[in-house]
Amino acid sequence: MARVCDRDVAAFETIYDAYHRLVYGIAVKMLGEPMAAEDLTQAVFLKLWTSPDAFAGGNFGAWISRVARNRALDVLRSRALRAEGEMPCDVAADETLDDAVLARLDGQRVRDALATLPEEQRAPIELGFFGGVTHEEIARRTDTPLGTVKTRIRSGLRKLRSALESGVVR
Repeated sequence: MARVCDRDVAAFETIYDAYHRLVYGIAVKMLGEPMAAEDLTQAVFLKLWTSPDAFAGGNFGAWISRVARNRALDVLRSRALRAEGEMPCDVAADETLDDAVLARLDGQRVRDALATLPEEQRAPIELGFFGGVTHEEIARRTDTPLGTVKTRIRSGLRKLRSALESGVVR
């Protein structure tokens, strides 16, 4: 990233090559449209090139995952505002755990790992992370106490992280 800050095109291309599938995977999962996901991926990397100082250090994969997820949530909110007038703005808690899981996102591997989770953990993770639905809304939709929803999400994310780190999911 230091080289990207110095406008090194080769360094930017290296970062793009290493992370564009991650960004696209998050976008297509959340938006459900390949064309919109391509646009979002381009926007994320354009922003990275024009404002490389936005990355303040730490885990780059987690950071760019968060940027992609936030940009996708912005798109979803924009769609909802046009269609319905309003969409909840708060997102899932426990961001340290979120970052650890999102940093390891890789399209098919994540879908495979999600498929191994019990429905009670998989469904709220998909709603929260890929649907932009708040914990409170998940609790309301599923008629489940808020604390239970949060516990199921945390437990599911831990299982996902473990599966992705161990390489059990291919």
